[in-house]
Amino acid sequence: MSSEFKVDVISHDFEESGLSSLNGEVTLAERVNEVFEVLNVNRKQGNGSISNIVTNTERRAFSDKVSRGKRAAVDDSINLQIDGDEKREHGPAKKSGPLLSGTAYCISSCSMILLNKVVLSGYNFNAGISLMFYQNLISSLVVVLLGLCRVVSVEKLNWKLIRVWIPVNVIFIGMLVSGMYSLKYINIAMVTILKNMTNILTAIGELYIFRKHQNQKVWTAMFLMIISAVSGGITDLSFDPVGYAWQIMNCILTASYSLTLRRVMDEAKKSTRSGSLNEVSMVLLNNLLSLPFAIFLIIMFGEWEYVINADVTKSPMFWVVATASGFLGLAISFTSMWFLQQTSPTTYSLVGSLNKIPISIAGLVLFKVPLSLPNCFSILFGLFAGVFFARAKMSK
Repeated sequence: MSSEFKVDVISHDFEESGLSSLNGEVTLAERVNEVFEVLNVNRKQGNGSISNIVTNTERRAFSDKVSRGKRAAVDDSINLQIDGDEKREHGPAKKSGPLLSGTAYCISSCSMILLNKVVLSGYNFNAGISLMFYQNLISSLVVVLLGLCRVVSVEKLNWKLIRVWIPVNVIFIGMLVSGMYSLKYINIAMVTILKNMTNILTAIGELYIFRKHQNQKVWTAMFLMIISAVSGGITDLSFDPVGYAWQIMNCILTASYSLTLRRVMDEAKKSTRSGSLNEVSMVLLNNLLSLPFAIFLIIMFGEWEYVINADVTKSPMFWVVATASGFLGLAISFTSMWFLQQTSPTTYSLVGSLNKIPISIAGLVLFKVPLSLPNCFSILFGLFAGVFFARAKMSK
């Protein structure tokens, strides 16, 4: 019985070791036959007991397990290397999302500023709320049309979702209106420099709302932005207190919009039937819900009388430019939400101010803004502060 038990143990050890040959796996029966052949040879030669044979065989089994462990370790390292290569391959694709969305946001916002400046200052159009209504109406119609053609997927609106979205929509309307009126009275270069204040307000909001801390370089860059904004306002030859008041209000509302939007987007998803809310649906919500508020403001401020009687509204080219700005309004709404989902509110407002470099140059050249040397230096200092802020955010 003892010898039979030893053979069973040896067979069990061979089975667990999982020893493999070059051509395939060695079967359990072949291993057992090899054991019996070894026993018979040793009995004929009379040199060695069964216990010694068992001990030697167990040692072989142990060495086989060690070699198998080494092979497994090598295989694991190879698998880890392959997984690492796959992650490196997917890494650039994942990082390209913020780059693409940020670039699209910059192009649309730069074009939007230029066209709005042309409409408001070039054509001397004094109805900013009416222009916002027209732009948002075009955006709403385009999104609805694309949804009916099944080109894009639009979430069905319900009262619960609308109630959740109204607070951010009110801020959205205030942001657009204040931005238009500030652009009417201030040159584009100074508007873009003053928009740096939005980054500071957003960073402070992130600190208290999202508990997100910034490094020392970021706060230093923000301090430089404050200096450039103050010095730019003091040296501005075309300084207009009304325009600066509108711009300060716009900075506050823009920071509030970016902070509130991020929180509302998560809450709004819970109010939909599908449990999700894509960017197109958010764009439709923002533009469609703003229409009744805009109509109320147009009637309250009497802009409808001005629009009907103004000579500029009889010009076909005016409507071409205004319509183009409406399509750009849709583009900026979509790209801003896309970019905000890819990044943080601070980065969103940061990139919005980084486009001040090309837009400031274009605004100064196209609209022939009077400049003094101190004001030009303030603008350049503000551009440097924006670049420094960007590098500080990237190095965090």
